[in-house]
Amino acid sequence: MARALDSRVETLARLVREAGSVVALTGAGISVPSGIPDFRSPGTGLWENVDPMAVAHIDAWRADPERFWHFYGNRFQTLEGKEPNGAHRALVELERRGRLDAVVTQNIDMLHRRAGTRELVEVHGTIESSSCLTCGAGYPLAEVRERLAQDPLSVPHCDCGEPLKPDVVLFGEWLPEDAIERAYALAAGADVLLCVGTSLEVHPIAQLPGITRGHGGAVAVVTQGPTPWDDRAAVKLDGDVVAELEALVAAL
Repeated sequence: MARALDSRVETLARLVREAGSVVALTGAGISVPSGIPDFRSPGTGLWENVDPMAVAHIDAWRADPERFWHFYGNRFQTLEGKEPNGAHRALVELERRGRLDAVVTQNIDMLHRRAGTRELVEVHGTIESSSCLTCGAGYPLAEVRERLAQDPLSVPHCDCGEPLKPDVVLFGEWLPEDAIERAYALAAGADVLLCVGTSLEVHPIAQLPGITRGHGGAVAVVTQGPTPWDDRAAVKLDGDVVAELEALVAAL
């Protein structure tokens, strides 16, 4: 088994060595080793006991800010104090060596940014700030947390009096146009799309592997559990994401 695993890591290393452009696509699985639960894992996923359409939809924010922020306030608490793990740092090292052009992430947790990734496309937004959709004012995360704690209903409000919305893409919202266009362009130009910790089931980002393949590139998957691309990927690694990416860096 160890020999087979080493062989797959070496296959990935060879793909990366020979590529003119490598782009990483990351999902919730890369942050699990940092202590952040993913969305769908039985027993631990964020949606295990919560209907996402009831608490994480733009209509839910509009209709019941108190219920929405009860969920998101807990989410902020879950993310507080979390640090990048070895998988985040491995991608930073690949970027430092000139082996990785950019990271496209579905995550909102800021861990790629904290790890030091320079070329980062956050297609689902970030918890780094919140905004008022009425007057357009923006507030950094620390101030949003303070307003959340001070409000009697635990709803952070803008100075104009309206409830704030975190700068993340909620269900029912479009992805930021500039971010998705950049992600598509990176995928189209990639010789290798390295998919890490993502189920490759959430659209439109799930289209990126097809874009890479359609332009002659290879898809590599480093994800525990099945994905729709397992049979089409040039290589699939399904071990711990930290161990797999650290092994990749060591093999280069």
